[in-house]
Amino acid sequence: MAKITGFLEYERQDTPYRPVEERLRDWREVQRDPSPEQVRTQAARCMDCGVPFCNHGCPLGNIIPDWNDFVYRDRWRDALARLHSTNNFPDFTGLVCPAPCETACVLGINQPPVTIKQVEWEIIRRGWEEGWVAPLRPERRSGRSVAIVGSGPAGLAAAQQLSRAGHTVTLFEKNDRIGGLLRYGIPDFKLEKWLVDRRMEQMREEGVQFQAGVHVGVDLSVAELRHNFDAVLLTMGSEQPRDLPVPGRELDGVHFAMEFLAQNNRRVAGDEIPESEEILATGKHVVVLGGGDTGSDCVGTSHRQGAKSVTSIELLPRPPDRRDPSTPWPLWPMMYRSSSSHEEGGRREFAIATKRCSGRDGRVEQLQAVRLEFGEPEAATGRRPMKEVAGSEFEIPADLVLLAMGFVHPVHEGLVDGVGVRLDARGNIAADTKGFATSEPGVFAAGDCRRGQSLVVWAIWEGREAARAVDAYLVRHSSLQSRDAYV
Repeated sequence: MAKITGFLEYERQDTPYRPVEERLRDWREVQRDPSPEQVRTQAARCMDCGVPFCNHGCPLGNIIPDWNDFVYRDRWRDALARLHSTNNFPDFTGLVCPAPCETACVLGINQPPVTIKQVEWEIIRRGWEEGWVAPLRPERRSGRSVAIVGSGPAGLAAAQQLSRAGHTVTLFEKNDRIGGLLRYGIPDFKLEKWLVDRRMEQMREEGVQFQAGVHVGVDLSVAELRHNFDAVLLTMGSEQPRDLPVPGRELDGVHFAMEFLAQNNRRVAGDEIPESEEILATGKHVVVLGGGDTGSDCVGTSHRQGAKSVTSIELLPRPPDRRDPSTPWPLWPMMYRSSSSHEEGGRREFAIATKRCSGRDGRVEQLQAVRLEFGEPEAATGRRPMKEVAGSEFEIPADLVLLAMGFVHPVHEGLVDGVGVRLDARGNIAADTKGFATSEPGVFAAGDCRRGQSLVVWAIWEGREAARAVDAYLVRHSSLQSRDAYV
């Protein structure tokens, strides 16, 4: 283990952040890099438990106690090798993953858990700085070809794994740049895009072929795709947003969150946005509907654009400040959390239902809402019945309303309908987590288009596991390691 008495001697030190007044003036990463000495001290708190629940809490099965030990012993290159053995892109997860590994940390039963995410980020940051991250090319090519549709974290992970297994991989992306939600969903202040570009260059040197600006099912027919490749892997995410069916939804100024976030990422990248298409929070009263990560990203983006006010509204009641008994350790706890964006300002409201949007001359100016109260959980479903509080109706100034209420399933029109794959009851592509095969021979699915809206770390896991299934389909036996090899 790291230091036998480390968890007794050292307290948790969280990752430092830049001052609010400084970071609101730019789009750069909000966090500061901790010193290597701080990270080694934090790694020393790892107890190397007999049963490392952090390993199980991480969807990727990251071998966390091993690389904590290596970091403590100043064996950074060994730590990087162990980290990369389960995670293709720790430079993404080290910044944007909510760290379910930390909530499963055994030390977290009665102390603040180990700063696993901080250690992960420092390992990969140092790996790039020292030149230890290099392209891994296969010894030979198999002669088999794979098309991957969608270049988010699932598609990228699968592409890298399959290329390293020796197959010729072409990654298709309908947008003008590779990266999926990493590129056009997550703001630069959480994930700067040069990090994505750097990984793309590594993959390009490994032999992955990128085809951006190709909308499969529109620019390239499904028939051509099936004819030209030995296998197809669908990883295009869950992009059908949940809408708000209330009067006034049609008013100008009411937008889906991803319209707002993607446009801003393009603006930060240097693209020109036509004035008639601009969605800006500058000088406006902004209301964000949805309290998850996407809603938080809208809050931080609105602050940086110079919003007059930002109000975040959540349908559910405010979670407790500490772990709720319904989610005991090592489960992901239901508890109140504040992101770096929430800490930058604005107001958060809970247990609120939107009734309508109203305005003048076709443009939104107010949002009418009502407060809710929740009953005790029902025995059969665990759901808490809700009802409106009589006389609690109120109005909020709203020049810009952003709908960040999640996504329901992948877009069906075009590719999904064209391939003809079977869907599950939720409208996702039906495929299990053993073979990842769809109802169509030679077509596989992974990531959010299969499991539904989820985390970057789950997408990478699905991409890796699906790559193993595709590899076995092509050559009958896969040389790629499964997560089961580590847990």
